[in-house]
Amino acid sequence: MSRSFQEIDTRPTPMGTISLRRRLEPTLNVDVFEVKLDDEFLMSSLFTAGEAALAALALAEVDGDGLDVVVGGLGLGYTARAALDDQRVRRLDVVEAIDAVIDWHHGELVPNAAELTADPRCTLVHGDFFELIAGDQPIGPGAVARFDAVLVDIDHTPTHHLAPDHAGFYSVDGLRQLASRLHPGGVFGLWSDRDVDDAFLATLRQVFSRGVAHEVTYPNHYTGEPASDTVYVATADS
Repeated sequence: MSRSFQEIDTRPTPMGTISLRRRLEPTLNVDVFEVKLDDEFLMSSLFTAGEAALAALALAEVDGDGLDVVVGGLGLGYTARAALDDQRVRRLDVVEAIDAVIDWHHGELVPNAAELTADPRCTLVHGDFFELIAGDQPIGPGAVARFDAVLVDIDHTPTHHLAPDHAGFYSVDGLRQLASRLHPGGVFGLWSDRDVDDAFLATLRQVFSRGVAHEVTYPNHYTGEPASDTVYVATADS
């Protein structure tokens, strides 16, 4: 168990100052790892059900074996580790724009980091996911140009973005470009920390043959009431 509070790392980024901290949660008697961008909370090891469900729900819709998967946004690694739990995954490229976050994993400063860095199927790629997915080249060294699944956990919601230039990704044109990077029948999954956005769901359905929204509920120990995230899953034409 750690001391009550420790700021593990703090670095400037083009989007603001990112920090990793660890604190003792006294009501649960567990260590909690948190990431903040300036004064905004990005993620917590206390609430990870939605991130894990993103991988599980999306990959459940993909047929076949030898899957090539991309995760946009490394964070604390919960989506990536859940993807690797699917033994059909042949290669996982995890794209992260902030080099500090990748360093935290290589330095094992975050929980269970070695499950990613030691898995030969997994490659951590420093880059702008939105720029990389908008092109037609492989995401990283040795990667393929088209994928069986693309899982994204970067922005808070399809309309609440960490940076203004992310907005185009969630448009019809942006999603069509993403769909062009998927194999026939491939799947796009997106995490959001809000209720279902009907307008975004309608946009998904303009581009993909099928689009659904899943509510993922989990206990909130602070409020005593269930909390929920949304996972959108869309399937490309076969």
